[in-house]
Amino acid sequence: MVDFGLSQGSSLLYLPATHMAAPLVQIGPAQAPRKPSWLKVKAPGGPTYLGVQQMMRQLKLHTVCEEAHCPNIGECWEHKAATFMILGDVCTRNCAYCAVAHGTPAPFDPDEPRRLGDAVAQMGLKHVVITSVDRDDLPNGGAESFASCITEIALRLPETSVEVLIPDFKGNPEALRIVLAARPDILNHNLETIDRLYRIARPGGRYARALELLGRAKAIAPDQLTKSGLMVGLGEDWDELLVSMRDLRAHHVDILTLGQYLRPSADHLPIARWYTPEEFAELKRLGMEMGFRHVESGPLVRSSYHAWEQAEKAAAPVAVAAVAAVR
Repeated sequence: MVDFGLSQGSSLLYLPATHMAAPLVQIGPAQAPRKPSWLKVKAPGGPTYLGVQQMMRQLKLHTVCEEAHCPNIGECWEHKAATFMILGDVCTRNCAYCAVAHGTPAPFDPDEPRRLGDAVAQMGLKHVVITSVDRDDLPNGGAESFASCITEIALRLPETSVEVLIPDFKGNPEALRIVLAARPDILNHNLETIDRLYRIARPGGRYARALELLGRAKAIAPDQLTKSGLMVGLGEDWDELLVSMRDLRAHHVDILTLGQYLRPSADHLPIARWYTPEEFAELKRLGMEMGFRHVESGPLVRSSYHAWEQAEKAAAPVAVAAVAAVR
């Protein structure tokens, strides 16, 4: 359940924006262009960054910023914005795009929500993002920890908004209800990629199950802001990407994030092609036309990138009429 990884591999021939719906043509890895200039970021290391890093170590907390090699870590940590990753740093799944370690997780830590609440209070955050590794070994996938983290933050900073980026909980409706009962401000579950590539990129997940979870969240809590993200450059074509965007809107998702897939290592899926800033701008335009409340679209965008701004832009009251029950 994390954001996207880092590097480069094979590539697809870039087609001008005026012909985006045309099929993409594969070219070999030897012809792959270097990483574009718009994907280069300043190395982290400012004083605030180092302070946040030290506090995370002292409180024995993990962040998806570090574990997933997020390219925005320097910018976000300098602004005292971090995405906390609960339930350890070892995932029970092995997604082909993800940098987070997989294997047998450490035992469940019931004290983690308290420590996370302390960290949020120390940082004085106004908007918090909480995600997790997949914990298919736990009865409800760790849903109780998400709920406890929301509660601990509310006790310390009641005006702070909380966004949760949850796993699919293997389709368990009760796990979703546990999280929603704690009343997060935004519930996020990333679709990640198109239907055709799901078994390759995300073998432990299911495309339909991810959409069902998002639709069910709206059915349970119609006023709940929901959010999802897609990474591009895995080998999808333009029309397939638009289909996935429409699928998310059909399940009443409010906020959409779109960003470039960056390969974490040579052991992960190769990059099929680089999307240009102009293409990301076009995807944002199309997404807003589809009815999303907010679309964050850009090469370096991740689901929690500028999440505080996304929350503000999508904060208008959610219409409760005509929400299809997907129970």
